[in-house]
Amino acid sequence: MNGRKVPRMALTQKILASVSTAILACCCIFVLFSVVTLRGQTVSSKEIKGSTGSARSSSSAEPVDAEAQRTSPDTVLQCPPGTAEFRDETFDSKVFGGLRHYRIFLPTNYDSVSTRYPVIYYFHGHSDRYTLEDYDHGQDTVPKICRFVATHPVIVVGVDGYVARDYTGFYGGDPYDVRRQDGVVDFGKYFLEQVHDIDTHYRTLATRRYRATSGLSMGGFMSLYLSARYPDVIGSCSAFNPGPEFLVGEIGRRSLWRPKDYVLSFQHTPVRLIRASGDYISQYTEETRAAFAATPSVDFEFRQDEYDRHWATSIAETFEFHMRAFADPALDTTPKHWNYASAFDTFGVWGYHVHADIASPAVIYLQHVRKAGMLVTTRQWAPDGPPAVCTQVDLMTASLYQAGAKYKVFDYSLKDSASVSRELIADSQGRLHLHTDCSGHEFGFSGPGVDAQQPVVLLPVTAKDFLHLMPGRPLSVPVRLWNPSAVPLQNLHVALSSDYPTVDILQGSTQVDELRPGQAVDLSSKFLAQFTAGGGDFARTRLYLHASTTTGTEKQEALRFPTYIDVMVAPSTLSPPEAIAVLDGRTKTFPIFWQGVHGGGESVPRTVTEGKGNGNGVLQPGEQATVWVQVAQGLDPFDKGNWCRAKVYTDSSWITEIADLQEVKRREWTGAQNRTSVIELNPATPKGTKVNAVLDCETYSYTFTPDVRYGKQPLYQPFQFHRHQLYSWIWQVDKVDK
Repeated sequence: MNGRKVPRMALTQKILASVSTAILACCCIFVLFSVVTLRGQTVSSKEIKGSTGSARSSSSAEPVDAEAQRTSPDTVLQCPPGTAEFRDETFDSKVFGGLRHYRIFLPTNYDSVSTRYPVIYYFHGHSDRYTLEDYDHGQDTVPKICRFVATHPVIVVGVDGYVARDYTGFYGGDPYDVRRQDGVVDFGKYFLEQVHDIDTHYRTLATRRYRATSGLSMGGFMSLYLSARYPDVIGSCSAFNPGPEFLVGEIGRRSLWRPKDYVLSFQHTPVRLIRASGDYISQYTEETRAAFAATPSVDFEFRQDEYDRHWATSIAETFEFHMRAFADPALDTTPKHWNYASAFDTFGVWGYHVHADIASPAVIYLQHVRKAGMLVTTRQWAPDGPPAVCTQVDLMTASLYQAGAKYKVFDYSLKDSASVSRELIADSQGRLHLHTDCSGHEFGFSGPGVDAQQPVVLLPVTAKDFLHLMPGRPLSVPVRLWNPSAVPLQNLHVALSSDYPTVDILQGSTQVDELRPGQAVDLSSKFLAQFTAGGGDFARTRLYLHASTTTGTEKQEALRFPTYIDVMVAPSTLSPPEAIAVLDGRTKTFPIFWQGVHGGGESVPRTVTEGKGNGNGVLQPGEQATVWVQVAQGLDPFDKGNWCRAKVYTDSSWITEIADLQEVKRREWTGAQNRTSVIELNPATPKGTKVNAVLDCETYSYTFTPDVRYGKQPLYQPFQFHRHQLYSWIWQVDKVDK
C-alpha cells in the first residue's frame, strides 16, 4: 500500500506547528500528521443511464459545495485501465435541503446488460470525502474498489459525510454530525434517502440481504451504527479500525453510542471487523472485537492485518465477506427472535413502532422480542444507567396476531417485582398496542396463534449491564424465573454451570414444583458460586443456566433467552489509592495529567466544583458527590501523583449512580469519552452503615515505539492506550475520609 510519504523530520515539525488542530481531529486517519495542498477539480460530465433508462447527469460543471471534489494534482480521476469505472453524481436530499455528492463504482458492462446488483455503501473517515482520495491521492482505496467491482457482480457507493459547518480544513473535517449538542443532521435518515435514490436510479437488488455497509475509522463507526439502527434495511456490515464511540439521537438529547454496548442489535446481521496491527486505536478495536466474539448469537468474523498505520487494508477480502452474505437467503427473512436498542424517542424496526415521551438523553431497549412477548426497558445512558424518566412508552407490534382476537397480556414490572394481567384486542392489521412506562417491563402474550405453554423467562439479574462481584467468597447468584404463559409449568428443574476454571459452583441446581401463569420465583438462595481472580481490571466470566420440565418420561427445555449470565469479577487484591477527595458541593483544584503528542506529558491544574451537599468533603445521607482519587503511577511513565475522577462500582443498596459524566479524554484523537460517576447516598441511610466500593480511574498514554516495525514499515504514529486502575474504598457513613 502506498500512503503519503512525508519525511520523519518534517513530520515532527508539522506536528509541533499544528497540534491544536490535530487534537480536534478526532478519529483522524493515518495521515493525521501530514500537510497537503489541495485544490478543487471537477470530473467531466457524462450521461449515465439508470434502471429506468432515463439520462442521469454526473458531476455538474460547478461543485455543489466549496470542497465538493477536493483532490490533489496527482489524484486518480478514473479507475485503472481494464477494471471497473466510477462516476461522481449528486442527488437531492431533503435532510440537507440541497444536492449531495456520492461516487458510484459500476461493473464494466453495467450499461450493456440488464443484471441487477447488490450494493455496498462505503463510509469514509475523518476529513475525507466521498471520493475516497484525500488520504492517498487515489492510489490505494479507489483502485482496490475498482478491481473488485470489475471482477464481481456488485455496486459500491462512496457516501459523503461532509457537513459544511464542520469542515474547516483538511484536519478539521468532522463528518456525519455525530457530536453532542450542536448537531443539526440525522445521518440515518440521510442514508435512507440515499438508499432510495440508488435503488430508484440503478439496477439494484433492493432487499436487505443485498445491501451492505463498510467503512474506515469514523466511517467504520457509521457502518456499525447504521446497521444496528436499521437491521431490517442492512444485511451485513464491516468496519476497518472503527471509531470507538460518538453521539447519536435527536438534537439536544444525544446519547453516547459504542458498538461494544449494542452487540445484540447485530444478532441477525453478519459483522466483520478488521484491525491493522499498527493502528493507533488498536486497543479500542480489540475491546469491540472482544464484545462481539463473546456473543454466540452474532455471526462475527475478525481479521488483523500486519500494517503500520490506521488504514483500510484487506478491502477485497472484506468485500468477499459481503458477497457471501449476499448469497445467504436467510437474510431476507424476518427473524422470529431479535433484540434492538435506539437512542431516539420514536423509531420503527421489523414492523414494530415505538414512541416515548423522554426529554433527556436515553436509550430504549426491546429485548428477546418474539411473538409470545418481549422485554421493554430504558437507560439514561448505556451500558449501565438507571431507567429513563418518562410517563409513557407506546408500542405497536408487527402484524403477527389474529385481527380482532383477544389476547391475554402478562406484565411483569421490574421496578415493583410484581405481575399483572389484562386483555388486549388485536387491531384490524393484527397488531397489539401496548402502553407502559420507562421503568422496565417483561411482557408475555397468550391467545390465538401463540402457543399456550411458553418457556420460562430469566428476568434481568441486575439493574446494571453486568453483575460486578468480588472474588474469594461464596456469593448467591440472583436468578429469578417468570412464567409468561397462560398455563402452569410443573416439575421445573433448574441448573447452573460454568466452563470457566475461575468459577466454582458451590450450589448449582434446584427444583420448582409449579410455576403458575404470570408468577415469578426468586431462586437466588438456591445458587451459590465462588470466583477466583487475578490482578488488574475486572475479568469477565460466564454462567450458564439450564431449565427443563419433565412430564412422565419426557424432558424438554424450558428456558427462554438469555441462557447465560456474564459476571465481571473484581481483582483479588485491591489497594486504597494514595488519597481520596469527595466533592459534595465544594470546589477543589487537582493536578491532572495532560498527555504529550509523542509520549510524555505534564501535570496541569484543574479546578472543579462538583456535587451537592454541605461541602465538608464527607458523603452524608441525601448528598450527591463525585469521588476523586490520587494515583501514584498512571499508565504513562510521566503520570505520577496526579488525580482523576472515578467511576464508582458498589453493590450497596444505599448508593445510587445518578449521573454519568462524559468528557473527551485529554488530548485524544478518537472521540472516546472518559466515563465517571456522580453518586447519591440515600437520605434514609443509617449511621454506621458500611459501604464497600470499587473506584475505577482510567489513565492514558501515547505510546510511541519508532524502532518497532509493523509489516515492513516502522510504526507511523503513537498508540493511544488506556488502562482502568481499580482501588478499594471502604468507609462508614459517620466516618470522615481524609
